[in-house]
Amino acid sequence: MTRYTARPIDAAALKELRTTDDAGMPCAPYDATGDDAGSPLRCCLRPIREGERIALVSYAPLRRWAASTGARPGAYDEQGPVFIHADDCGGPTDGDPDRYPFDRPGALRTVRRYDGRGRITGGRLLELPAEPTTAFDAAFDEAFGDPDVALVHVRAVEYGCLHFEVRRPPAP
Repeated sequence: MTRYTARPIDAAALKELRTTDDAGMPCAPYDATGDDAGSPLRCCLRPIREGERIALVSYAPLRRWAASTGARPGAYDEQGPVFIHADDCGGPTDGDPDRYPFDRPGALRTVRRYDGRGRITGGRLLELPAEPTTAFDAAFDEAFGDPDVALVHVRAVEYGCLHFEVRRPPAP
C-alpha cells in the first residue's frame, strides 16, 4: 500500500477544462492515436489507450489549489499541458493501491514542494528505481518532513508536465 495519495485533477476542474482550459483555449477533443497511447491521463491516473476520446489542455494546478486555500503563489503559478478524457470518466478506478501512477522504472521525475503560500520550498530529482513505490514514499517522507510543505507536485522531467499531486496527510 502506498503511504500517500496521488491526486488526479478534481472533478470540478475537469468540468471546466472540458470547456475552456487554463490558458483560455477551447477544449479540442480527438480520438487517441498510437502516438498518444501510453501517455498519462490526469483525470483517472492511467495511461491513454488508443481510440479513446481525449483532449490535451493547459492546466494550472497551483493556481486552482491557491484559489481554494487563499494562497498567493505569484510567479510560481504556472500552467502546462495535460491529457484528460474528453468526457467524464469517473476518475481513478483501476489503479493499484500498492503503486503510484506512471511509475515506470528508469523514468525521471521532479518532486517539487510548495508551502501554504504557494511558494516553491524545494524539490528533488527522482530517477525511478526497480521498486518505485519505495522511492516515491521516501521522497514524500522527505518533503513532508518539512512542516512548511503543504503539497507536492510530481512532474515529468522530459516535458515538465504535472503527473499528479500529493497533499500533506492529516495529522494522526
